[in-house]
Amino acid sequence: MKYLAIIFVVLMFSSCTKLERAHKYRNAIDSLREEVGQMERTYHPGLGEIMSGIQMHHAKLWFAGINNNWKLAEYETSELRELFASTKLLEIERPELKSLPMIYPMVDSIAAAIKNQDFEKFKNGFKGLTATCNICHQMNHFEFNVIIIPIAPPVVNQDFKPH
Repeated sequence: MKYLAIIFVVLMFSSCTKLERAHKYRNAIDSLREEVGQMERTYHPGLGEIMSGIQMHHAKLWFAGINNNWKLAEYETSELRELFASTKLLEIERPELKSLPMIYPMVDSIAAAIKNQDFEKFKNGFKGLTATCNICHQMNHFEFNVIIIPIAPPVVNQDFKPH
């Protein structure tokens, strides 16, 4: 009988511990659900907003390159890569993104030209990048959105010359 009482007490304590753990896990799960809910309510830019950012960096890249500001050109190239990566993360359901990988070889060629500070290769790579943007737009029925080599700086408050 004494052994039965000891077993009963041990089982009670162990079940209390399990209940406490279960309660602790339930609180953690509820907390995570709340965080996910908040994340779902967070603003995420759409494809149009991301593409507008890409267009801005495309233009700034051109003016950095034609002014031989290789550090700025390198920065703008990395910004383009970052936006392309964001596009894949934020707009995973968009079928248009299946053609996005076509852009990477063009960005890579520009990055190589920048690294070597080769203006002619930069210029040719940029023309290729611009053409690839338009091919992608055409393939995805956005042919009305034609990208050109910029003729004026996209912002008036930035000096594109190296300092």
